[in-house]
Amino acid sequence: MNRLAAARSPYLLQHAGNPVEWFEWGDDAFARARSEDKPIFLSIGYSTCHWCHVMAHESFESADVAAILNEHFVSIKVDREERPDVDRVYMTFVQATTGSGGWPMSVWLTPDLKPFYGGTYFPPTSRWGRPGFVDILGEIARVWRAERAKVEQSAESLTAQLRAMERTAPAWTPPGAEALQRTLQQFREGFDERYGGFGDAPKFPRPSELLFLMREHARTGNGDARDMALRTLRVMAFGGMRDHIGGGFHRYSVDATWRVPHFEKMLYDQAQLALAYAEAAQLSGDPFYVEVAEDTLAYVGREMTDPDGGFYSAEDADSLDTAPDQSADGGPHKREGAFYLWRADEVDALLGDDAAIVKMRHGIESGGNAPQDPQQEFTGKNILYVARGIDDITLQTGKTRDEIITILNETRVKMFLARMKRPRPERDDKILTAWNGLMIAAFARVARVLDAESYRQTARRAAAFIRERMWRADSRTLLRRYRGGHAEIDAYAEDYAYLIFGLLELFQADADPIWLEWAIALQQRQDELFWDDAAGGWFSTTGQDPSVLLRMKEDYDGAEPTPSSVSVLNLLLLSHLVENPAWPDRIERTLRYFATRLEQAGRAVPMMAAALSTHTAGVQQIVIVDPPAGAGQTSGGEALARAVAREYLPFAIVLRVSAERQRPLAGSLPFIASMRPIDGAAAAYVCQRFTCRQPVTTVDALHEQLRATA
Repeated sequence: MNRLAAARSPYLLQHAGNPVEWFEWGDDAFARARSEDKPIFLSIGYSTCHWCHVMAHESFESADVAAILNEHFVSIKVDREERPDVDRVYMTFVQATTGSGGWPMSVWLTPDLKPFYGGTYFPPTSRWGRPGFVDILGEIARVWRAERAKVEQSAESLTAQLRAMERTAPAWTPPGAEALQRTLQQFREGFDERYGGFGDAPKFPRPSELLFLMREHARTGNGDARDMALRTLRVMAFGGMRDHIGGGFHRYSVDATWRVPHFEKMLYDQAQLALAYAEAAQLSGDPFYVEVAEDTLAYVGREMTDPDGGFYSAEDADSLDTAPDQSADGGPHKREGAFYLWRADEVDALLGDDAAIVKMRHGIESGGNAPQDPQQEFTGKNILYVARGIDDITLQTGKTRDEIITILNETRVKMFLARMKRPRPERDDKILTAWNGLMIAAFARVARVLDAESYRQTARRAAAFIRERMWRADSRTLLRRYRGGHAEIDAYAEDYAYLIFGLLELFQADADPIWLEWAIALQQRQDELFWDDAAGGWFSTTGQDPSVLLRMKEDYDGAEPTPSSVSVLNLLLLSHLVENPAWPDRIERTLRYFATRLEQAGRAVPMMAAALSTHTAGVQQIVIVDPPAGAGQTSGGEALARAVAREYLPFAIVLRVSAERQRPLAGSLPFIASMRPIDGAAAAYVCQRFTCRQPVTTVDALHEQLRATA
């Protein structure tokens, strides 16, 4: 075992048995590089990364490759999910010098941590048009010995260029509605009319795009925005990227039709997609979308939740394939998707007379159904997707619609139980504050949409988990990662921003003052640590770690939105709950900082565009005040809350306040102190900028006010 045996990261522990003499990122490694005058080989990945596993098996488990690394380099292994600060610096370098990026990321540094060469996955020997890892190691070792000055000059120049890339001047004024119109046009131009989504293969679920489009429909009534979002969500839910047996979504689709997934499952995808499907249900009135959200939350609750309430990070794409014909020696091997794939004869044997219906529904074919098989791992197997609708199957079989639905529900359970007997994919059981914040938001939002106490309770438990284990109230310190009883690593801006986002959603689902008070405290601390008072926006790091070369400010809403985008949305809500003169100023200055991005390349920052849409539309406050418990009559609060939950109101803060909580809440929210039930019945107050319309007690009157203020 090497030094990584003492790590807590599941990714680093996967490499603890390598013959490579790995170091963790830190002073010990840097000192070794300086004392031995060796370049650093930096390898960055994460525990559920398929190509990380491939490179580990091909190169890092090889004694011959390890001998080269150990002789000529100081090798450092980094979990990008624990150290996004390190990952971002060197990913920016790799993208700038190669035109693309990804994981595993391989970067060579001088002993003072300046990069001079990098890439992603390298095969051990040259193939597929990629240079071989062994050849690269030999050449870099030679150049380091023979042309040191040239290497150091290149590293210095490249680092200076990276620093220059981080300087962005804010605009004089914040962008307006014209930027939103241009962004919408960019989405129109990139939309796949046939299969949904944007662009060609591979297709990634990027929920912030869909949240922006739905908000623009709510703001302007634009039908294209609505249709692009709903079409994409529907096709994704029907495709192979969704797990039709166990629930949840895989990482992305390798093809344009959403049929062939990359099979890993990430917590942040489940959270953001559940939010998007919940909003789509409100926007469309179609229960299909909320059913997908519930199915996703059921997966998270069952497979990704710690007994104490926190949420785990991910599940691997690979798992042992125990089918004897999958290995020349008859032994099991890990293959991508092995846990999720089905042979037609398996389905026949398991389901008997019902197999034909399941095969029609999910496109199961005797020879396998994968339209693409990049690594030749799906031969003879089937990726489940929705191939035929219920009505089509009724015509084919003569059975009624209800009979078909019953058969599909019953066979799903049988297939789920059979699948659970297979070797499961590895699970990354570390608990990350940022991703937990997103998941808290998802459970809280669906709890509101459905008035589901179980989801509300799940969100509460997760928030309490983070508060008790990862927040140090005495020092006002938030930590990023919890695993095995240990909370470590000071939180980054995204941890604060995403957690605040989750708490604001939870506060709207469960108006307990503790959630609002904590959100305010976290926002104040985030501003102290990360706010850029010179240009606006929030840095990703504090800038206090000298080993992180650049203090970066993210400007791309990718699989995870930027801290600045989420923070603008957070402040738009907070500033309509609590009056703080600093917050509107920070909203405007951040929008000015992102103005050029929003006006020229809005598709790159869809969550910031969603924030601009919210800022342009204006935020409503909707407060439902219940009478005291035991008043002896039906309050009407449930009906008013259900009426609001059915509406798509992305620009509103919605609170339902019990009589018992009104007084403690009024300390933070003085505008609710004077709100009262009317004649013993719950009353709804529709307000904007802390000015309220006449309170109403009936659903019809509430709908009338909401239409009038839309």
